[in-house]
Amino acid sequence: MIPAFNNHLPVKIRFGEGIAETLPAIFEEIGATRVFLMVDAGIDTFNPAAQTLLTLLASHSDLSIVRFDRPAEEPTIAMVDEATVALLAAKPDVVVALGGGSVIDTLKAARLCAQLGTDFKTFISGTPTYPTPQIPLIAMPTSAGTGSEVSGGSVVSDPEAGVKRGIANATLRAQYALVDPKLTWSMPPRMTANTGIDAIAQAIAGMVASCRTPIGDAIALEAVAMMGPAIVAAYRDPNDADARSAMSCGSMMAGLTMNISDCTAEHSLGQAIGGIRHVPHGLTIGLVLAETLERERQHVPGQLERVADALGEPDDGSGDGSRCVRAIRRILADLDFPVLSEIEITDGDLEHLADLALADYFITQSPSPWSRDEVLEAFGSALATTSR
Repeated sequence: MIPAFNNHLPVKIRFGEGIAETLPAIFEEIGATRVFLMVDAGIDTFNPAAQTLLTLLASHSDLSIVRFDRPAEEPTIAMVDEATVALLAAKPDVVVALGGGSVIDTLKAARLCAQLGTDFKTFISGTPTYPTPQIPLIAMPTSAGTGSEVSGGSVVSDPEAGVKRGIANATLRAQYALVDPKLTWSMPPRMTANTGIDAIAQAIAGMVASCRTPIGDAIALEAVAMMGPAIVAAYRDPNDADARSAMSCGSMMAGLTMNISDCTAEHSLGQAIGGIRHVPHGLTIGLVLAETLERERQHVPGQLERVADALGEPDDGSGDGSRCVRAIRRILADLDFPVLSEIEITDGDLEHLADLALADYFITQSPSPWSRDEVLEAFGSALATTSR
């Protein structure tokens, strides 16, 4: 019998090449004229599609636009607080995030804090309150990775504590997601690999999480089938329009999967690494993805066999999910993906990493509870990997 489940994803999605240029029409649709626009710092100097959009917006004399350039780093508490102050001063009737998942996450948190009249540290230290947003958010991703444009989550680093603080609620979601593959064409190969492996990890996690649903499975499998071949193609040729399109759509669908289901241990172990080494989020996920799936296949082999099929991995008759792990290792090798020791993680870090991972929410959504020994084994296996 299929267990009971509930799903609610009220995000208006518009996908396709050139869809970014419909942004002014959405402003007109919702009656907005005062815009708070958060972007990756200097985006118009390295992203031609974003530059085209910004030029288009500047041509609309009826719009009052306050631009907030956000540093190209993982979101921090200080960044959220700075954005909150700027947002309150702007008094907008719509907020727009144009950038990678970090920009979208930052603006989600800032919009929430501005409405509550608080700073981020105060918010997370008390009992969370998530009111219905008073100002609509339009998310426009320039990377194909986090799926933040359709998710209700926001991850913010606390450098002082050496941890990442995740918040999640349906009210954090954007009201509109404009997913234009052209906005991702400027991503360099390394960023393409990092963000792309995060998206694939999210889709797979939605297949194995204890809270998974048939709807999530269906979206996840299609996302995996799209991204499996596309991620390597986009990495090798940044101008491959078909691969960029598949990654943008697959990443967005992986974000939907994450909301319908959840992430699992790969994100807890990855975020633990991110807490002590300030490196890109997607990189941390890829460093431990194969190792966490090696453990998860012991509990949900059938689900990972379905993922292996979606990845096009030949059936070897084992039926134990090892094909999925093998396919992921092959993709990581094709992406020339780094290994854990390359970011200066040592044996002396493993106990602390295990503490951080076990304290993280996502690991609780794995198909079976992880023991401390299993976490240490996964980290140890990743550390022992010297090449792809």
